[in-house]
Amino acid sequence: MFTYGVNDPDIAFQGRTDPNAPHPLLGDAPQTLPWAALLAMSATAFIVIMTETLPAGLLPQLSAGFGVGEAAAGQLISAYALGAVLFAIPAITLTRGWRRKRMLLLAVGGFVVANTITALAPNFTVTLGARFAAGAFSGMVWGMLAGYARKIAPPTLSGKALTVAMAGTPVAFAIGTPVATYLGSVFGWRATFGLMSLITLGLVAWIVAVVPDAAGQHASGRTPLVRVMLLPGVAPIIVVVLGWFLAHNTLYTYISPIIDHTGVSLRVDVVLAIFGVAALTSIAAVGTLADRMLRTLILTGLSSLAIGATLLTFAGNSPMAFVVAVVLWGLSFGGASPLLQTALADASGPDADVANSVLTTAANTAIFLGSGAGGVLLATVGPGSFPIFTLALILGTVTVVAVARRFSFPPGARQ
Repeated sequence: MFTYGVNDPDIAFQGRTDPNAPHPLLGDAPQTLPWAALLAMSATAFIVIMTETLPAGLLPQLSAGFGVGEAAAGQLISAYALGAVLFAIPAITLTRGWRRKRMLLLAVGGFVVANTITALAPNFTVTLGARFAAGAFSGMVWGMLAGYARKIAPPTLSGKALTVAMAGTPVAFAIGTPVATYLGSVFGWRATFGLMSLITLGLVAWIVAVVPDAAGQHASGRTPLVRVMLLPGVAPIIVVVLGWFLAHNTLYTYISPIIDHTGVSLRVDVVLAIFGVAALTSIAAVGTLADRMLRTLILTGLSSLAIGATLLTFAGNSPMAFVVAVVLWGLSFGGASPLLQTALADASGPDADVANSVLTTAANTAIFLGSGAGGVLLATVGPGSFPIFTLALILGTVTVVAVARRFSFPPGARQ
């Protein structure tokens, strides 16, 4: 159990030895989850993922609207990821002492501005800049959201709280992006980004109304970034993030050529919908069990993707086998983020926000590497190599989890 000798009551409470002590934010209230606040955080995750993935669904419209090729229009996603990679760690490091609610409102307000600029952008260059800025704000959100969710929840329920706060991610993949893509095809991409801005304005009001504030990290308790990375257990978790997310992003980015290669005659939107529903199912299971069997769930998720990749490799043109593989992949990915963020928060203690900014950087780096490595594989070996590449990555990642059992992924219930 963590016990911290710092002056921040929010952090000190995370390592308390008396489970009946009052929470510094919740007082003597019953130790239940602050659902309204956590759902507002979940809606924040939903907006962040929607902003990230929307250009993928509207690629033809964006290409035609700006008079550029689809490959160039695809750089709108790369610009977003680059903003997150470059700004996640500096933003969180420089704002460690800020009040959390102030920081969350700043980041969400940034999405209002960035998506509004995108909706009104006169040219492609301005849109690239807006996307880069949106990525920078996403780095702020992902770097602080996990720690914030844990601070406003009873420590015995912190894993479940984090899962609720992150539930907006698979909802965006399963429902949000397909619906927004349809709206974009009917009303145009500018109207869709404008609608995103209006929805995000409503989220700002929701956060103001229901999310309790929490202190940042006290200056005397701050650990330098390099020392955070050297904390026992942190580095192996970041390696697992890279392996797991790289495997996922390689499949997700190139799912269309994979479908064409196997000849299963399934529509891409149907496959992605199946993936999204499976991911949502996974989130429900993780929310229930994360605090009791974190290591087991991580190993199960990785094994699920390994089996799915094996099916994709050897199942030929069987639609049923392909669907089962996609379901296993979705079950793996749905719980990946909350599980790994919970493990990292446990390993990094009061420096969880900084550690999670490194996780954000690693995850967005995986987007770059997945796109690049997949492009090389597609051009040189063909789409049949993607499942094999994924399987190799996951087997290596499982090995890291198996070895790092003391500090990174300890067995049993979380303490």
